[in-house]
Order: sequence, then structure tokens, then C-alpha cells
Amino acid sequence: MHKKHCTITIDGPAGAGKGVVSSLLARRLGFTRLDTGAMYRAVSLHALKQGFELSGNIAKKHLEDRLQLLLAGIEIEMDEKRVRLNGEEVSQAIRRPEVGMAASFISQFAYVRQKLTELQRKIAQSTDLVAEGRDMGTVVFPDAQCKFFLTAKPEIRARRRWLQLREQGIEKTLEEVLKEIQERDRADSSREIAPLKMAPDAILVDSSYMGVEEVVNTMYEHARQRMANFSTLS
Repeated sequence: MHKKHCTITIDGPAGAGKGVVSSLLARRLGFTRLDTGAMYRAVSLHALKQGFELSGNIAKKHLEDRLQLLLAGIEIEMDEKRVRLNGEEVSQAIRRPEVGMAASFISQFAYVRQKLTELQRKIAQSTDLVAEGRDMGTVVFPDAQCKFFLTAKPEIRARRRWLQLREQGIEKTLEEVLKEIQERDRADSSREIAPLKMAPDAILVDSSYMGVEEVVNTMYEHARQRMANFSTLS
């Protein structure tokens, strides 16, 4: 008899703190963390390196055909700390703002989402998972045992991202980062395929005035309550 694995999803907009929170929650539970946003960013980085124009100015059918060919020759390897793209370490490169905007653009293509969704579901079959992204609880893992929607006010998310970029040596004004956050929110929420939205059965967590540890504790307690009868947390 195969062991049934548990999946916890954390969805939310850019800069909400999904990366840090999902990592700490997974560690506390002894689960594997899945950063699905890094997958889309890795594909986008590869496409940008190949000279793709990832914007609304190109015919989408032509671009989707090219993306299908690109995905056929791409290999993404991930662990808790690193992302490798075709053997190259790209953990920092995929966090650049332009790569994030490109990731939001390519995520609207059905073929891209289909291929990465297949990979994400395959991973979940072999391990207990904390999966973070933008459509984890609504599309990829609709039957997840516990779902969260992590958010914060745009101004607070922008400041967090601005400080993060400064640590990486990327100089941008806070106003520029806020504009990018707002544009990303609009793009993620308005796309036709798998838009960013809160699953009906998800637990809303607003981290605007919460510390990281408080957010993790809140999610951990909710997870315990939601899955009290689930063997991995008994």
C-alpha cells in the first residue's frame, strides 16, 4: 500500500514573503519545500538568454511554439538553497526584477503551465510538500490538505522587495519597486489561465504587520488543526 503524502499550499502576490515562510514551515514540519515561482523564473531566464521578447508586443501563437521547443531542451534542478538551469547555478539571476516580470508573462501560456504543473504534481507524489506559488491551491493542488493565501499591503511588499534588492546590490528607488509590484499584481490577477486568486477553502494570512515567526506559527497551528487526523502530523 502506497503512503499518502500531504500537500500544503501557500499562494499569494509578489513580495508577500512566501519564500521565507514556506521554507521555515517546511523545515518545521519536516516537509519538502517546492518553490514553483523559481521554476517559471528559470524558464523565463533561459528564454531571455535565447533572445526571446517576453512581452505583449509579440504574436502569442508564434511565441508559444518557440516556448514548446525551448522547454523540450531545458533541465531545472532545485534544492532548498539552489536552482540550476541546464547545470548552471542561477539562484540569484532568476531573482532579478526583469526575470520576474517575464515569468509573469510566460505563465499565461497553457503549454508552459501544463508542463510545469505535470512536474510539480509528480514531485508531490513522492514526498510531503509545502508548495508555494500563485495557483497552487486553485489549480495545481486543488485537493491539498491545507491551503493558505499569504498577502500584505502593496507598499509593505514593495519595501520588503526593495530591501532585498539592495542586499543583492541592485539599485532601484522604492517608487520603482512599488510600481513593479503593482504591475505584477495586475498581470498575475488578470491573466486568462490560472490567475492569482484565493482558493475558497484557503486560510487568509495578512503579513503586513506580522513578523516571519508569527506567520509561520500561525500557519503551523492551522495546519495541525486542518490535518489532525492525517498520519504525517499525528
